[in-house]
Amino acid sequence: MAPSPSAAPDATPFVDVRPASSRFHTDVGWLDSHHSFSFGQHHDPDNIGHGLLIVSNDDIVAPGTGFSTHPHRDMEIVTWVLDGELEHADSEGNKGVIYPGLAQRMTAGSGIWHSEMNHSKTDPVHFVQMWVVPDTAGVKPGYAQSDVNDLLAEGGLVPVATGRGDGAISFQQAGASLYVGRLTAGERVDLPEAPFAHLFVARGDVELEGRRLGAGDAVRLSGGGYPDLSAVADAEVILWASDGTVAR
Repeated sequence: MAPSPSAAPDATPFVDVRPASSRFHTDVGWLDSHHSFSFGQHHDPDNIGHGLLIVSNDDIVAPGTGFSTHPHRDMEIVTWVLDGELEHADSEGNKGVIYPGLAQRMTAGSGIWHSEMNHSKTDPVHFVQMWVVPDTAGVKPGYAQSDVNDLLAEGGLVPVATGRGDGAISFQQAGASLYVGRLTAGERVDLPEAPFAHLFVARGDVELEGRRLGAGDAVRLSGGGYPDLSAVADAEVILWASDGTVAR
Protein backbone atom coordinates (compact mmCIF):
# COMPACT_ATOMS: atom_id res chain seq x y z
CA MET A 1 0.00 0.00 0.00
CA ALA A 2 1.15 3.53 -0.71
CA PRO A 3 -0.29 6.99 -0.31
CA SER A 4 -2.25 8.31 -3.26
CA PRO A 5 -1.04 11.79 -4.23
CA SER A 6 -4.30 12.60 -6.00
CA ALA A 7 -6.60 11.58 -3.16
CA ALA A 8 -7.05 14.98 -1.50
CA PRO A 9 -10.68 16.14 -1.31
CA ASP A 10 -11.93 19.54 -2.39
CA ALA A 11 -11.76 22.55 -0.08
CA THR A 12 -15.22 22.02 1.45
CA PRO A 13 -14.88 20.75 5.04
CA PHE A 14 -16.66 17.48 5.77
CA VAL A 15 -17.28 16.27 9.32
CA ASP A 16 -18.15 12.61 9.89
CA VAL A 17 -18.83 11.79 13.56
CA ARG A 18 -18.34 8.16 14.62
CA PRO A 19 -19.71 7.52 18.13
CA ALA A 20 -17.93 5.11 20.46
CA SER A 21 -20.86 2.68 20.22
CA SER A 22 -20.29 2.26 16.47
CA ARG A 23 -16.81 0.75 16.85
CA PHE A 24 -16.04 -2.91 16.22
CA HIS A 25 -15.48 -4.76 19.51
CA THR A 26 -13.22 -7.68 20.40
CA ASP A 27 -13.38 -9.21 23.90
CA VAL A 28 -11.31 -12.34 24.49
CA GLY A 29 -11.00 -12.12 28.26
CA TRP A 30 -7.46 -10.82 28.61
CA LEU A 31 -8.04 -8.24 25.84
CA ASP A 32 -10.94 -5.79 25.55
CA SER A 33 -10.44 -3.88 22.31
CA HIS A 34 -12.47 -1.38 20.30
CA HIS A 35 -11.49 -0.76 16.68
CA SER A 36 -12.13 2.46 14.78
CA PHE A 37 -11.49 0.69 11.45
CA SER A 38 -11.68 -2.83 10.06
CA PHE A 39 -9.34 -5.10 11.99
CA GLY A 40 -8.87 -8.86 12.37
CA GLN A 41 -12.17 -10.70 11.97
CA HIS A 42 -14.02 -7.38 11.72
CA HIS A 43 -14.13 -6.29 8.09
CA ASP A 44 -16.09 -3.56 6.39
CA PRO A 45 -14.79 -2.60 2.93
CA ASP A 46 -16.15 0.90 3.49
CA ASN A 47 -14.25 1.33 6.76
CA ILE A 48 -10.59 0.50 6.27
CA GLY A 49 -9.00 3.75 7.36
CA HIS A 50 -9.01 7.51 7.07
CA GLY A 51 -6.19 9.37 5.39
CA LEU A 52 -3.02 7.36 5.97
CA LEU A 53 -4.25 5.92 9.27
CA ILE A 54 -5.49 2.35 8.83
CA VAL A 55 -5.58 1.04 12.43
CA SER A 56 -6.68 2.75 15.62
CA ASN A 57 -7.28 0.22 18.38
CA ASP A 58 -8.40 1.25 21.86
CA ASP A 59 -7.06 -1.63 23.98
CA ILE A 60 -7.35 -2.69 27.61
CA VAL A 61 -5.08 -5.62 28.51
CA ALA A 62 -5.48 -7.57 31.73
CA PRO A 63 -2.65 -7.79 34.31
CA GLY A 64 0.12 -10.25 33.50
CA THR A 65 -1.05 -10.83 29.93
CA GLY A 66 -0.51 -9.33 26.52
CA PHE A 67 0.43 -9.88 22.91
CA SER A 68 3.08 -12.58 22.63
CA THR A 69 5.82 -12.35 19.99
CA HIS A 70 4.39 -11.83 16.50
CA PRO A 71 5.61 -10.34 13.19
CA HIS A 72 4.98 -7.12 11.26
CA ARG A 73 6.43 -5.61 8.12
CA ASP A 74 6.13 -2.32 6.20
CA MET A 75 4.09 -0.51 8.83
CA GLU A 76 4.66 2.45 11.15
CA ILE A 77 3.18 1.50 14.54
CA VAL A 78 2.66 4.15 17.21
CA THR A 79 1.52 3.27 20.73
CA TRP A 80 0.08 5.78 23.18
CA VAL A 81 -0.57 4.61 26.76
CA LEU A 82 -3.44 6.19 28.68
CA ASP A 83 -3.23 4.25 31.97
CA GLY A 84 -0.77 1.65 33.28
CA GLU A 85 2.45 0.42 31.67
CA LEU A 86 3.11 -1.62 28.54
CA GLU A 87 6.33 -3.61 28.10
CA HIS A 88 7.81 -3.78 24.60
CA ALA A 89 10.50 -6.14 23.27
CA ASP A 90 11.48 -6.84 19.65
CA SER A 91 13.81 -8.87 17.47
CA GLU A 92 16.09 -5.84 16.93
CA GLY A 93 17.00 -5.88 20.62
CA ASN A 94 14.82 -2.93 21.63
CA LYS A 95 13.17 -3.09 25.03
CA GLY A 96 11.20 -0.57 27.00
CA VAL A 97 8.27 0.13 29.30
CA ILE A 98 5.79 2.60 27.83
CA TYR A 99 3.88 4.79 30.28
CA PRO A 100 1.46 7.71 29.88
CA GLY A 101 3.16 10.60 28.10
CA LEU A 102 5.92 8.45 26.58
CA ALA A 103 5.53 8.48 22.80
CA GLN A 104 6.65 5.22 21.18
CA ARG A 105 7.08 4.22 17.54
CA MET A 106 8.14 0.97 15.91
CA THR A 107 9.10 0.87 12.24
CA ALA A 108 8.40 -2.66 11.03
CA GLY A 109 10.18 -2.07 7.72
CA SER A 110 11.59 -5.17 6.08
CA GLY A 111 10.33 -7.30 8.97
CA ILE A 112 10.32 -7.37 12.76
CA TRP A 113 9.00 -9.56 15.57
CA HIS A 114 7.80 -7.99 18.80
CA SER A 115 5.76 -8.55 21.94
CA GLU A 116 3.65 -6.18 24.02
CA MET A 117 2.87 -7.26 27.55
CA ASN A 118 1.18 -5.61 30.48
CA HIS A 119 4.07 -4.67 32.75
CA SER A 120 1.88 -4.99 35.86
CA LYS A 121 0.70 -8.21 37.52
CA THR A 122 -2.10 -6.37 39.34
CA ASP A 123 -3.44 -3.54 37.16
CA PRO A 124 -4.74 -3.38 33.58
CA VAL A 125 -3.02 -1.28 30.94
CA HIS A 126 -5.06 0.96 28.63
CA PHE A 127 -3.52 2.19 25.39
CA VAL A 128 -4.30 3.22 21.83
CA GLN A 129 -2.28 1.59 19.08
CA MET A 130 -2.24 3.17 15.65
CA TRP A 131 -0.82 2.00 12.32
CA VAL A 132 0.17 4.20 9.40
CA VAL A 133 1.38 2.96 6.02
CA PRO A 134 5.00 3.98 5.27
CA ASP A 135 5.99 6.02 2.23
CA THR A 136 8.92 3.67 1.54
CA ALA A 137 8.78 -0.11 1.77
CA GLY A 138 11.54 -2.42 2.97
CA VAL A 139 13.45 0.03 5.18
CA LYS A 140 15.51 -1.15 8.14
CA PRO A 141 13.31 -1.84 11.19
CA GLY A 142 13.59 0.73 13.96
CA TYR A 143 12.32 1.95 17.32
CA ALA A 144 12.03 5.33 19.03
CA GLN A 145 10.51 6.77 22.19
CA SER A 146 10.35 10.19 23.82
CA ASP A 147 8.76 11.56 27.00
CA VAL A 148 6.47 14.48 26.08
CA ASN A 149 4.78 15.03 29.45
CA ASP A 150 6.34 18.48 29.87
CA LEU A 151 5.13 19.56 26.44
CA LEU A 152 1.64 18.25 27.11
CA ALA A 153 1.50 20.21 30.36
CA GLU A 154 1.94 23.44 28.37
CA GLY A 155 -1.44 22.88 26.70
CA GLY A 156 -2.52 22.77 23.09
CA LEU A 157 -1.89 20.03 20.57
CA VAL A 158 1.62 18.57 20.75
CA PRO A 159 3.26 17.13 17.58
CA VAL A 160 4.14 13.73 18.99
CA ALA A 161 5.12 11.76 15.88
CA THR A 162 5.62 12.87 12.31
CA GLY A 163 7.44 12.04 9.11
CA ARG A 164 8.34 15.70 8.62
CA GLY A 165 10.98 15.87 11.34
CA ASP A 166 9.17 18.35 13.59
CA GLY A 167 7.74 15.94 16.17
CA ALA A 168 9.07 14.36 19.34
CA ILE A 169 9.66 11.16 17.37
CA SER A 170 9.83 10.55 13.62
CA PHE A 171 8.58 7.80 11.35
CA GLN A 172 8.74 6.69 7.72
CA GLN A 173 5.76 8.62 6.35
CA ALA A 174 6.23 12.23 5.29
CA GLY A 175 2.51 12.69 4.70
CA ALA A 176 1.26 12.05 8.23
CA SER A 177 1.55 13.61 11.68
CA LEU A 178 0.20 12.64 15.10
CA TYR A 179 -0.83 15.26 17.67
CA VAL A 180 -1.91 14.68 21.27
CA GLY A 181 -3.52 17.20 23.58
CA ARG A 182 -4.27 17.07 27.29
CA LEU A 183 -6.80 19.87 27.35
CA THR A 184 -8.15 21.62 30.41
CA ALA A 185 -11.83 22.54 30.70
CA GLY A 186 -12.57 25.58 28.54
CA GLU A 187 -9.39 25.31 26.46
CA ARG A 188 -9.78 25.85 22.71
CA VAL A 189 -7.35 24.64 20.05
CA ASP A 190 -7.03 24.97 16.29
CA LEU A 191 -6.91 21.71 14.38
CA PRO A 192 -4.00 21.29 11.94
CA GLU A 193 -4.77 22.08 8.33
CA ALA A 194 -4.56 18.89 6.28
CA PRO A 195 -6.67 17.25 3.57
CA PHE A 196 -7.60 14.52 6.07
CA ALA A 197 -7.76 14.52 9.88
CA HIS A 198 -8.88 11.86 12.34
CA LEU A 199 -9.80 13.01 15.85
CA PHE A 200 -10.18 10.47 18.67
CA VAL A 201 -11.37 11.43 22.14
CA ALA A 202 -9.38 9.25 24.51
CA ARG A 203 -10.93 10.64 27.69
CA GLY A 204 -13.10 13.52 28.85
CA ASP A 205 -15.56 15.63 26.87
CA VAL A 206 -14.98 18.04 23.99
CA GLU A 207 -17.05 20.03 21.55
CA LEU A 208 -16.51 20.35 17.80
CA GLU A 209 -18.79 22.52 15.66
CA GLY A 210 -21.52 22.32 18.29
CA ARG A 211 -21.23 18.55 18.63
CA ARG A 212 -20.54 17.15 22.11
CA LEU A 213 -18.05 14.24 22.01
CA GLY A 214 -17.07 11.89 24.82
CA ALA A 215 -14.50 9.18 25.45
CA GLY A 216 -14.30 6.73 22.56
CA ASP A 217 -15.97 9.02 20.05
CA ALA A 218 -14.12 9.88 16.84
CA VAL A 219 -14.48 12.35 14.00
CA ARG A 220 -13.25 11.97 10.43
CA LEU A 221 -12.59 15.34 8.83
CA SER A 222 -11.71 16.14 5.25
CA GLY A 223 -11.31 19.20 3.09
CA GLY A 224 -9.52 21.57 5.48
CA GLY A 225 -10.88 24.68 7.15
CA TYR A 226 -11.83 22.71 10.23
CA PRO A 227 -13.70 24.21 13.22
CA ASP A 228 -11.98 24.86 16.54
CA LEU A 229 -11.99 22.13 19.17
CA SER A 230 -12.90 23.05 22.74
CA ALA A 231 -12.72 21.04 25.96
CA VAL A 232 -16.01 20.89 27.85
CA ALA A 233 -14.19 19.12 30.69
CA ASP A 234 -10.57 18.04 31.08
CA ALA A 235 -9.86 15.81 28.09
CA GLU A 236 -7.17 13.92 26.21
CA VAL A 237 -7.43 13.86 22.42
CA ILE A 238 -5.45 12.13 19.69
CA LEU A 239 -5.39 13.61 16.19
CA TRP A 240 -3.86 12.34 12.96
CA ALA A 241 -3.35 14.70 10.03
CA SER A 242 -2.74 13.16 6.58
CA ASP A 243 -1.86 14.62 3.20
CA GLY A 244 -3.32 11.70 1.26
CA THR A 245 -5.02 8.35 1.48
CA VAL A 246 -3.97 4.75 1.06
CA ALA A 247 -4.27 3.36 -2.48
CA ARG A 248 -6.94 0.66 -2.50
